[in-house]
Amino acid sequence: MAARRPRAIASVERALWRAAMRDVEPLPGHALPPEPKPVALEPLVEKPAPAKATPLPRGKPLPSPTELPTLTYARTPGLDRRTSERLKRGQLPIEARLDLHGMTQDQARRSLDAFITQAHDRGLRAVLIITGKGLKPRARDAEPWEPEPGVLKTQTPRWLNEAPNRARVLAFTAAQPRDGGSGALYVLVRRHRE
Repeated sequence: MAARRPRAIASVERALWRAAMRDVEPLPGHALPPEPKPVALEPLVEKPAPAKATPLPRGKPLPSPTELPTLTYARTPGLDRRTSERLKRGQLPIEARLDLHGMTQDQARRSLDAFITQAHDRGLRAVLIITGKGLKPRARDAEPWEPEPGVLKTQTPRWLNEAPNRARVLAFTAAQPRDGGSGALYVLVRRHRE
């Protein structure tokens, strides 16, 4: 059996570990490891969504969204079981985040389209989209303890299944509680193919 490569530790995990260990004193003769230098990534900048799906700069063209099966929280067609489970458990490193809180539907849709396009173009694999739970009251005849999910939470999966996003997205699932739970989505972005 081949040896497993160790998983890279995210800067967030390092910061949490240091915060948890801040009151701990090292044993005599041992020193704390030096602080790692933060790596600055170019932030994702919102830009207008293209009218059509942008072709890849290299390799095969993106598949047409009409040729692809519809994705749901529970259905990840074409994705191997191991990757699907890692996505659901939040074990894939999050490489970018988009927070849709406070946006109108139009703003959220434009931001989502631009974010997915940029993530794909940059070769990112796993991203987090925060929709918020956006609970709104139900109709008069419904029980008050049964709120409906908000518009952005409901619409985001639909938008991920539409052009230009569906051609760039392999799967999505609800995030783990530490990343926003049912108010956020892990999205697995399609890789560029040579």
